[in-house]
Amino acid sequence: MAMNMAGSSGGGGGRRSRRRPVMAEINVTPMVDVMLVLLIIFMVAAPLSTVDLPIDLPTSSATAQRKPDKPTYVSIKPDLSLAIGETQVKRSELVRTLDATADGDKDRFIFLRADRAVPYGELMDVLEILRKGSYTRIKLVALEGVPEQSSATDNQRP
Repeated sequence: MAMNMAGSSGGGGGRRSRRRPVMAEINVTPMVDVMLVLLIIFMVAAPLSTVDLPIDLPTSSATAQRKPDKPTYVSIKPDLSLAIGETQVKRSELVRTLDATADGDKDRFIFLRADRAVPYGELMDVLEILRKGSYTRIKLVALEGVPEQSSATDNQRP
């Protein structure tokens, strides 16, 4: 009997367990599930990233340019109030709020949206506030299309 125990490989009661062969295939089903969830998240989040303030923008025939991933919009509403994105801000707080939104990156583009009814002087005042705050990379936003001609006198501009 002692001989029988010495011959066994111990621990397993004398039985050898058969191991499964190693699988070399990758199960892609969980990866596809994750990718579909991410796709749905981005499809829902993309429309939410646009600014939804009611501003009557002028039209322009200029070629549209590519927007950055997270654009910063400053809007001048018809009542001359300012907003960053959809958050209303005071003129005195404009630069401070912009500094806080993107960790003080003054080299990024600021997209300035102004309602058609905003006087030119008010637009220039906001540009001056941004310039004094060291924001010099400013793009004016307009709707794509051909500008409307309101009268024959517009064609005679210098």
